[in-house]
Amino acid sequence: MRRSIAGRLEVVLVEDAVPAARILAREIAELVRGRGERTVVLGLAAGRTPVPLYRELVRMRHEEGLALDEATLVQLDEYLELPAGHPASFSSFLRRELLEPAGIPAERLIAPPCDAAEGERELACAAIEHAIRAAGGIDLQILGIGLNGHLGFNEPGSHRDSRTRVVELDEETRRHAARDFGSIEDVPRKAITLGLGTILDARRVRALAFGAEKADVVHRMLGEDVGPALPASFLREHGDAMLVVDGDAAPW
Repeated sequence: MRRSIAGRLEVVLVEDAVPAARILAREIAELVRGRGERTVVLGLAAGRTPVPLYRELVRMRHEEGLALDEATLVQLDEYLELPAGHPASFSSFLRRELLEPAGIPAERLIAPPCDAAEGERELACAAIEHAIRAAGGIDLQILGIGLNGHLGFNEPGSHRDSRTRVVELDEETRRHAARDFGSIEDVPRKAITLGLGTILDARRVRALAFGAEKADVVHRMLGEDVGPALPASFLREHGDAMLVVDGDAAPW
């Protein structure tokens, strides 16, 4: 394992996703076990990248008694214009990969509704922001890095102080998601995402990037100017942020 610093961002090089999962799972376990009377709030991303982490947390739940069922979970983002329970929705993903295997009650998850009617979406976004504040704020946020530098569904052009809102998905994002829907025509054009300001309010932020396809965006987020053109670059300004990469994604 190798560590370096870019701005205020710690960059950790690991062999592959398995040791990364162990590192972050141990950190989450320390938060959960040391919580005292306060409920730990974990921000969770969907997608293939965090799957090894969620499997390690499930293992710790069953083999080590990790009390994940007592944590509050916040879903990072969600497609819109899908029926409730759609298998490609991120809430379905989190139920399959973490909540159900770990025995976490569904009510522990604060999630954007994928089936919100157009007139209900603004209220749904406000409700998520309110629920996060009421829970005491996000203690640790898990992120992936999009190929175009997005965090959550904060596409290029998103502002540093943005909050939870409805967004239009970039065509590159939709093309990348097509494998989960069967074709790009079936990929929604809109989504709800926690804003960059909401993400960066988390006390700790941990981002993951694995594979050669992420090498270019990792290089850019560490070397280009911090700004809306590359939302992932804002992680360099966070006071407690870590980027975990494997050798294929590493910029050196």
